[in-house]
Amino acid sequence: MTESAVSIRSLSGEEAHAHNLALCDVLMDCVEGGASVGFMSPLSQARAQSFWRLVAEDVATGRRKLLIAEDSATKAMLGTVHLVLAQPDNQAHRADVSKMLVHRKARRRGIGASLIREAEHAARELGKTLLVLDTVTGSDAERLYARLGWTKVGVIPDFALWPDGRACATTYFYKPLS
Repeated sequence: MTESAVSIRSLSGEEAHAHNLALCDVLMDCVEGGASVGFMSPLSQARAQSFWRLVAEDVATGRRKLLIAEDSATKAMLGTVHLVLAQPDNQAHRADVSKMLVHRKARRRGIGASLIREAEHAARELGKTLLVLDTVTGSDAERLYARLGWTKVGVIPDFALWPDGRACATTYFYKPLS
């Protein structure tokens, strides 16, 4: 599969509810593969479903925007990213990029870069002028964000845990959307 065989689109809250199991599959695959994305291993189907239900509610109320990458031919879900739009009044100009996930079977195809570019585009359309995110220090994602023009702010040692409980450092990035 090439990057041209992948489409990126936004889901409504209703669509997010309807795609709960496919979203769970991507999340559970990433956690099983060792990604530090806020969940410990083993991640149960019930816990993953609960998480995606909350995301779908946030999407439905406008607190979050959910983008997915899917195979253009089969419609299989390959990845996801969200923009956390609900911010304090004095930070309404920015959004947080969260849960940029690519299923292990779909990696190294430009899907992560496509998701991030589309998230940037969506944020601009929503009037956001600044994006922030964090990622595991030394990860492929860290290199991706640097390649896409994000600015590294710094590293916090032992900020998060790998799914197996070991501590890992976290790198923070920002990107102005001018």
